[in-house]
Amino acid sequence: MIIILGSGESGMGAAKLTKKHDLPVFVSDMGPISAAAKQELIELEIDFEENGHQIIYDVIPTLIIKSPGIPDHAAPVKHFNQIGVKIVSEIEFAFRYCKGKIIGITGSNGKTTTTNLCYHILNANGYDVQKVGNVGYSFARSLSERDAAYYVIELSSFQLDGIELFKPDIAILLNITPDHLDRYGYQFEPYIKSKFRISMNQSKDDVFIYNSQDPVVLNYLVDHPIESEKIAVDVLLNESDQIIEQYQFFLTLEHSNLKGKHNALNVACSGHAMLELGLTIDQIQEAVNSFKNDPHRLEWVDKINEVQFINDSKATNVDAVYYALDAMKANVVWIAGGQDKGNDYEVLQPLVKTKVKALICLGKDNKKLIDTFGQEVTSVDTHDMKHAVKEAFHHAQPGDIVLLSPACASFDLFTNYMHRGDLFKSEVAQLKLSIN
Repeated sequence: MIIILGSGESGMGAAKLTKKHDLPVFVSDMGPISAAAKQELIELEIDFEENGHQIIYDVIPTLIIKSPGIPDHAAPVKHFNQIGVKIVSEIEFAFRYCKGKIIGITGSNGKTTTTNLCYHILNANGYDVQKVGNVGYSFARSLSERDAAYYVIELSSFQLDGIELFKPDIAILLNITPDHLDRYGYQFEPYIKSKFRISMNQSKDDVFIYNSQDPVVLNYLVDHPIESEKIAVDVLLNESDQIIEQYQFFLTLEHSNLKGKHNALNVACSGHAMLELGLTIDQIQEAVNSFKNDPHRLEWVDKINEVQFINDSKATNVDAVYYALDAMKANVVWIAGGQDKGNDYEVLQPLVKTKVKALICLGKDNKKLIDTFGQEVTSVDTHDMKHAVKEAFHHAQPGDIVLLSPACASFDLFTNYMHRGDLFKSEVAQLKLSIN
C-alpha cells in the first residue's frame, strides 16, 4: 500500500495518479481534510483519515508520498524513516509516469514568473504544454488527466528534497538567497544543496541554465561540477529596457509588463530554454510582449491623487524586496512586515536610504523592522491592512509609490500571501471610494 501524507493539492494529485494506475493507497492528514477533497476521495474510493495520524502506524507501506509542507521532523516521517520505508515527494512519484519533456525551474526568487513565462511562450507558439508544481497545479494531478508533450515545473526546495530519480531535460536555477532557513536548522548550506538537487540526475544530454551573476551559485559550482551542458546567463538591462547578454542573446522588456533587472534575468533564462527547444528570437519576443504575470507580483493596483499603489505581496523574503525596491523609479512608501523567517534586513539599507520615504510596518510584531530602519525613515506600527493603507496614503505625495512588499510570511495576520494581497487591493479600492 502507498500512504500519502497531506491532502492539499500535492497529496490529492498523487492520490488521483495512484488511482489511475490501480495502486492501493491511503491518505492521512494531521489536520482537517477540506470538504472538496473529501468528496474527491470518496468518488475515487480512497480511504482516508484526518485530524491526526493513527491508522497509518498499523501498516508497513511500500511507499510514502509526502506533501512538501511536511517537515522531516514530523512524527510519521521519522517513524517510517526508522523502519526503512522509502519517502518521496509528489514530484518524484509523478516523474515515474511522465513521458514528456520537462523544464524545471527553481530559485529563491523569480521562479513563479519564469515558470509562467516559459509556459506562456510555449503555449503562445502552439506547443502542447502544461504548467505544474509549486505554481499551484500539481504534477501528479496533471499526469492523472492526460499526457502532455512538455511540462514546465516550478520546484521549491521542499519538493526537491524529496526527489530520487527526477530530472528535468532543461533545468533553470535563477538565484539562491537565504530563505526558509527555519526548515534547514537556520543553516544556509543545506538550503543551497536543496536547490542544486534540480541538477543531480542530469546527464550530458540535458541542459542546466544558471545565473552567473549569483556568487552563491558560482561558488557552489566550483566544488560541485555538473554533468549537463551548462549555460551561464549574465545580463545587463540598459536604460531602454533592452536585455544585453554576453552571448549576443538579445531581447527587450520595452513593450512588456515585466520591468526591472530581476525580470531581465527571468526573461533571459526563459529565452535560453526556449532556444534550446527550437523557438526563434522573434517567437520568444512576441510572447514576452503579450505576457501578463500572476497577481501579487509587482502588480499595479490603482492610482489615487497621483499616488500609485503596487501589490508585491508574493515578496516573502528580503531578496524579493530588494528586487522590488530596485525596480521603483519614484519615492516609495513601503509597507512591510509579517511572520519573520530569520531575515537579515541589512542588505536593504542602501535602497531604503535612497528610495524609501516612509516605512509602514504591518504585522503582529514589528520591532525588528522598526529597530533596523527606524533611524533612516519615518516608521509607523500597524496591525491590520486598513490602517496600513491609510497610513501609507497619508505619508505619500503626488508622484510617489505605495509598495506592499512584505519581506515576510503572511501567516501572523493573513491566510497566505494571496489573502494579504487581495486585502491590500480591497482597501485601496475602499480608500479611493472614500476620497471620491
